[in-house]
Formats: sequence, C-alpha cells, structure tokens
Amino acid sequence: MIYNDTIVALATPSGSGAIAIIRLSGKNAITIADDNFKSVTPKKSLKNQKTHTIHLGHIVDGKRTLDEVLVSIFKNPNSYTGEDVVEISCHGSSYVQQEIIQLFLRCGCRMANAGEFTLRAFLNGKLDLSQAEAVADLISSDNEASHQIAMQQMRGGFSSEIAKLREELLNFASLIELELDFAEEDVEFADRTQFKELIERITFVLKRLIDSFAVGNVIKNGIPVAIVGEPNVGKSTLLNALLNEDRAIVSEIAGTTRDTIEDEISIGGIGFRFIDTAGIRETEDVVESIGIKKTFEKIEQSQVTIYLFDAQKNIASLEDVRIEIEKIRNKHPQKPLLVIANKIDTLTDIQLAEINKIIADVLLLSAKTGFGVEHLTNSILNLINTGALRNNETIVTNTRHYDALLKASEEIQKVQNGLETGLSGDLLAIDIRQALYHFGEITGEITNDDLLGNIFANFCIGK
Repeated sequence: MIYNDTIVALATPSGSGAIAIIRLSGKNAITIADDNFKSVTPKKSLKNQKTHTIHLGHIVDGKRTLDEVLVSIFKNPNSYTGEDVVEISCHGSSYVQQEIIQLFLRCGCRMANAGEFTLRAFLNGKLDLSQAEAVADLISSDNEASHQIAMQQMRGGFSSEIAKLREELLNFASLIELELDFAEEDVEFADRTQFKELIERITFVLKRLIDSFAVGNVIKNGIPVAIVGEPNVGKSTLLNALLNEDRAIVSEIAGTTRDTIEDEISIGGIGFRFIDTAGIRETEDVVESIGIKKTFEKIEQSQVTIYLFDAQKNIASLEDVRIEIEKIRNKHPQKPLLVIANKIDTLTDIQLAEINKIIADVLLLSAKTGFGVEHLTNSILNLINTGALRNNETIVTNTRHYDALLKASEEIQKVQNGLETGLSGDLLAIDIRQALYHFGEITGEITNDDLLGNIFANFCIGK
C-alpha cells in the first residue's frame, strides 16, 4: 500500500470557533501551500524554509485574499506522517475553512479518508499499529484513567513488551529452524532448558496482559453501576445526588421510573456509568413490568450493584431486607454489591444501631441531604482494581489486542506441551510460527488492507 498523492482535511472540530487548523500531507504539500500563500515578508517562499518553522501571511485564490493565516512547515521524515506536512491556522469561520479546503482540492489535493494521516504515519514507520490505535483512544478518552492508559500505549509501553517477547521467541525459532537443516545429524542448537524458561516467562506475561483486559475494558468504556431496590426508596434521588443534577424524575409515587436512566461521571479519574433502574416489585402495570425486567438485565450487565433500601420504611422488616440482599449475593457471588440504607436523616441512633446489627457492611446515607454520598463514591472506587494504573503497568483495553493475545497464548501452550512431551523440532516450529504471527498482528508487523481499513475507519477525518 503506497500513497503518492497529497491529502487535505480539517484537523480541528467542524463548526465555527476562534481558530481552525487545516492539515496537508504528501509529497506536494509544501508546494501546493506555497503556490497559494502570500507572505508578509516579500519574496518569501515556503519551499525554502526550514522544517518546524511558522510563517505569517495570507492564503490567496488568485487576486482574492481568503484569510490571514499562520503556516507551520514539517518536512519529511521529521513529521507526524513521515511525509511533508503543512498545517494552516486560519480563523474559525466555517466559510473560511471550506474556501481554503476547496482551493487546495482544486490545486491537486485529495480529501483525506478517516484516519489517513495516522495510517500514513504507520506505513512510514512513525508508529506501530498498537500505537496508532492508541491515538484514537487518546482522542476519545474522557477521564484520567483512560487518558493514562492511552498515553502509556501511545508511548510504546505495550508495543515494547510484545516486541521483546517476539524477538526472544524469534531467536529460538531460528535455532529450531536451523536444526531442521541438520536433521540427519541429530544436533540441537536450541537449548531446551533455556527454551522452557522462555516459554514459562512468555506464558506469565501473556496471562498478566490477558487478565488486565478485564480492568482495562471497563475503564475505557466506563464502569457500569446498577442502582437497584424496591420502588420509592430513593434510587432516582441518589442518581441525582451522584451526578449533582436533576437527571431523573423524583416523585412520591411508587413506580415513577419505568425505564433505565443512565449517565456518566468521573470518580478519582475513572469513568463510571450509573444506571437508575425501575423499582423491583410485583405489579400488573405492563409498562412498569418491562422496566423491572430491564432492571434484572442491567444487574447482569453491571460491574457493581448498589442495593438501596428505605431505612425508615424497612426498620420493622430488616430481616426481609437481609434475605433479599443474600438472594442477590448468591445469584452474583463474584460481583461487588454495596448495600445502602437511605433516608437515615429521619432515624434515631437506636434505629441506626439496629440496622448495623442485622445487615452487615451497610452504608448509611441520605440521598436527599447528601449525607454519606462522598463515602459511597469512595467505597465504589475502592472496589475497582486500579493498582496496575498506579504502578504504571501495561493494561490491555483493545478487543483486537485481547483476541490476538488469547490466540498467541494458545499457541505458546502447545509449544510448552510439545517441549514436555519431546515433540520433534519441525512440529514445534509450526506452533512457534503461529505464536509469532499473532504477536505480529498486534504491532502491525503482520497485517492486511482489510484489517487496516477496519481500524482506521473509526478515526476522525483530520487524524
């Protein structure tokens, strides 16, 4: 796949603003920009300027001046794409943006495809494939944790870890392949003891990376938290308190929430998606019944469940509440469950002590006044394993990478079994080649046009 043409696109969000940036990349980028640029310094040509310099002037269409601009020059190979790149900072009028882009299209540019600038960076060796994908993750990151993961991957943390494993495995694969050339002489170039140690180390690293996906995927997409309980216990009030806005309708009428309501907030730099569900109760209302069915679906999909009960209403039936909590715990034993006694602002100290006595690890809260909300958010944060984030360890967030790691792990397991059973070198070599193939898929050393098309189609046009 070779690109010889010059592309152009708006690199900033569409619409009006203070400034906009129009980006060109390709062998004729500087020439095309220079042909339509009139510097404030007479006879100043962009083609004769040093790389990484900025120049003030006007974009002109014949005798017509379109805008006063700043033009940044990045000459190959020292640019984002590895090609000649020009970035034009113009005023943010939508009309001005389109006039300049249309001018460049008439002068020989082509509109860039989605992600084509980053695709060219990959093809020109400026980024490997996992780093290129991290660019899209960085653009879409909306909290500290997802930003940190994307930055770590874009700097090559994940790539270097995979590349190191692949290089070591490749060295042993070469020795085993060499043994095949001397099969009749029955010699071993690859030390089987060292090879076993390498396979064990690769297995350990792969398991750590694969396990990290459970954390990485929810951090990237927002950790879903379902708020459940009987009708009118304050679920919607709690959601509003967490979001600090009136997102859900609050009413004294039981069954007000007929469908799930979702919204996201960041707690401690991690995105959480809170889901206010319909109250769980027996009802003949068809619409409410559908909402209750969705409640149980959301419990299945959530990473954390918050069970809320009305402390004032249920003070005489705490044992029933405890039984209901145990049912949820038994149905989802691996899923974190936070139990909250709401509306505690109306209770006496004796009643609060009674709640603590019957229901273990209960959080006391008043969603109406805000008491206990901060304690709740801290408790939610403590449930999420972010130790890897704090230790700056590699965390896998990309489903494609996860799938390739699983396949590589399967092949490595075959190699390990082969070593233990004394499998011949030619059969070992087959499994090693497959493992190397899946490692190469991650970094882009092995790829195809369809894969690249699928990956970069999800980028914005100007990136």
